[in-house]
Amino acid sequence: MNLQEYFQRIGFHGARYKADLETLKAIHKLHVMSIPFENLSIHCGEWNIMDLEIIFNKLVRSKRGGWCLENNYLFGWVLREMGFSTTTLSSRVFNSVLDDFGPFDSHLINKVIIDGEAFIADVSFGVSCQMWEPLELISEKDQPQPAGVFRLIDKGTMWVLEKTFHKPKILNPEFSGSSLVNRKEKKTIYRFTLEPRDVGYFLDVSDRLQKDPTCLFTNKSICSLQTPSGFRVLMGWTFSEVTYKPEEGIEVIDMRDVPDDEIETVLRERFHVELSSKLKPVNNKSFYTI
Repeated sequence: MNLQEYFQRIGFHGARYKADLETLKAIHKLHVMSIPFENLSIHCGEWNIMDLEIIFNKLVRSKRGGWCLENNYLFGWVLREMGFSTTTLSSRVFNSVLDDFGPFDSHLINKVIIDGEAFIADVSFGVSCQMWEPLELISEKDQPQPAGVFRLIDKGTMWVLEKTFHKPKILNPEFSGSSLVNRKEKKTIYRFTLEPRDVGYFLDVSDRLQKDPTCLFTNKSICSLQTPSGFRVLMGWTFSEVTYKPEEGIEVIDMRDVPDDEIETVLRERFHVELSSKLKPVNNKSFYTI
């Protein structure tokens, strides 16, 4: 593994060992616009392994994407190699169906300290909840980004991430009632503590998320990539192109269903993802929206 290959993958041409906020923001944004958030391996009969070298080969050399346990694990390694003071944290995702947080920590994020100030870096939540730049670890501060306004709240024993959304404007009448579209103005995303975690903490988590028949990742095949104007996502057979228009307070959603024989083409042309095994798309009901 080497940083130069990663930099080529995301298109970063800045200073390699300049561990400042400007550099952190740059590589964070380039990562989410170059490496997809995706769980396609699960639906290709493959197995995700929490091994850094395997993840590097998959996301960097094989030009695949990955879910949070892969993307954020890789990103934490990159930050440390560049000289950033970085701590791995775990978080518990909010489930809107249960109206509560999930039963266990299933999401990996990174805390970064720069000049005594703390930031949360998360390059792998996907769709409209994906931050493009790290968030300042300051309670109750509105932190606007193109996707909407993010907010971290210190609850004493934990921190909670919330987001205020733009209103959806769906271009395709046949999808006006789609359950994939978020219609809430504000949403809780996840909670976390500042307790450091090592990779061993996530080994059972990774296995569980790939086996559990009630888990999001076994019920939906997802591939999401941020773009300069918004994001695109393939959820099962439904492809969506979303354009943020923050000045109007809306996000424009263009949705269509993709036939089985066009799935691989869409992944290749719209996400730059080449699969080595046959994908079996899945889009069962769950709490996840774009």
